Formats: sequence, C-alpha cells, structure tokens
Amino acid sequence: MVWLGVAIMVASETATFLRVEPFHTWNTPIAWTGFILFADSIVVRARGDSWIRSAPREFALLVLASIPLWLIFEGYNRIIENWYYTGLPENTVLRSLGYAWSFATILPALFEAAELVGVVRGTDRPVGLVGRARDLREPGAHRPYPTHPLGLSVPPTLSVTAGAAMLASPFFVSPAVARYMAAPIWLGFIFLLDPINARLGAESLSADIRAGRYDRLVNLSLGGILCGALWEFWNFWAGGKWHYSVPIMERWKMFEMPLPGYLGFPPFALECFTMYVFVRRLVASDGRSIGL
Repeated sequence: MVWLGVAIMVASETATFLRVEPFHTWNTPIAWTGFILFADSIVVRARGDSWIRSAPREFALLVLASIPLWLIFEGYNRIIENWYYTGLPENTVLRSLGYAWSFATILPALFEAAELVGVVRGTDRPVGLVGRARDLREPGAHRPYPTHPLGLSVPPTLSVTAGAAMLASPFFVSPAVARYMAAPIWLGFIFLLDPINARLGAESLSADIRAGRYDRLVNLSLGGILCGALWEFWNFWAGGKWHYSVPIMERWKMFEMPLPGYLGFPPFALECFTMYVFVRRLVASDGRSIGL
C-alpha cells in the first residue's frame, strides 16, 4: 500500500503537468487519496495499527463527516469571499461528485498527516490520533489527565463565549471588512467546541495542555503545515483548482496562497480535530474513547 500510494501521487501529478485527463481536472482528490493510503501504510508499519487497518468503520465516519464539516467553511466563504474555483466540469452531477470526493479527503488527510508526524517524532500511540481499535474496544479508556503545574487553563464559559463571538463576527460587519475576517473563522470552533468536548468527556486540547501533554497539539499543527504545502502544490498546476482573493499581501505568494495564509493551516488542523471529536462524541453516545 505504501508504493500504491506513492504511485498514485506521482502518476496524478505527472499526468497533471501533461494535461492528461481525468488527472488534470481531478488532481487534488486523486493525489490526496494516494497520500492517505501512503501515510496510513507507513503508520501501520511503524505502530501495528492505523485508521484504515484497525478501525475501518471509524475511518468511514471520518470520511463522511469531512464533507459537511468543510461545507461549513464553504458557507462562511460566501461571506468573506476569500477563495473561488475555476476549471470545474460543467455537468452539475459530475461537479458535485468532484466536490464530495475532494471534501471527503480533507479530515482524513489532516489526521493521517498528524499520525505520520507522530511516527517521525516517535510519539506514543495514546497521544496519536483517532481510530485506535484498542481504545474503541475498551470502555472508559479515556480518563482525565492529572493537573500539570505548568498547564494553562481558560475558563470554559469564557472560551465558549469567545468562540461564539468569533464565529458570529463576520455576520455583523460590512462586506468589505468581512473579507479580513478569516482568522476568527479558523480559530472560533477551537474555542467554542473544545471546552464542550471536555465537558462531554471526550478528547480535548485544553485537557492535554492542563496535563502538560503537547504531542497531540504538535502533531496536528505540523500535520496541518504538511497538508497545507501539499494542498497548494497539487492545486497550483491542476485544471480544476481554487484561487485566493485574500486582501492581504496578494502579490507575495507561494503557489496560489499568499504567504500569511500558511499560518492558518496549523489552527485549521486543530479546529478540524475539535469539530470531529464533537461530532464523534454525539454519534458515539456510549461514551467510548476515540483515542485521539
């Protein structure tokens, strides 16, 4: 599977350079499918389990949840107008299938990348990511961490209020100002949902920090940077692609993304974590840990 993933990525990017269809139009979802297979195979070789190999039902939930969770950001983009798409198929059904495939790879790519970072960094499985079959089989595997003397703590009510205000802010400013409101959107769900996740007994970044455990935060952040670089690289030469209309340093770009935009990928990974944990906790009403 490692070499299959590599072959898919290399073949798709090469065909994209040569403008060979369907790769030229669909390079993003095809290449990310290859990356997910590649990363998952590396992780299973290093640790003996992985998302796809050990928890296929959990992985299927992640894939399905990725679509509506990203559509939330597409909805926000109707207000902030920070990106748009070109070169997509004119056929509505085909275009919709392409959207669904592309969006379905977002969370799996982020979490597999973070797992891959964890393998490279040598972090243990309990502070890895979602989908550990061992954790799913053991009720109560997730227990509160002891308080760390250097851990940070933000009052949950303050965090939830701040997150809600961030997410609401683009609706209460002029369209011209709203274009500058990407940062509150990429941060708001972290502040809003992480305390709620902790309250529900699910995995929480704030609980990790209070316990002085930072591997999950580091793995997700570095995984976000890796994914951000690959998203922009694979998008740049694709026929079906996105363009940015961010009104900040528009001339200073790496691929299509203005340089400040790359700072948004680590918080985006953390935000996807909090959103998925929230959704997963609602679905898994039995209180099982998902091992993130």
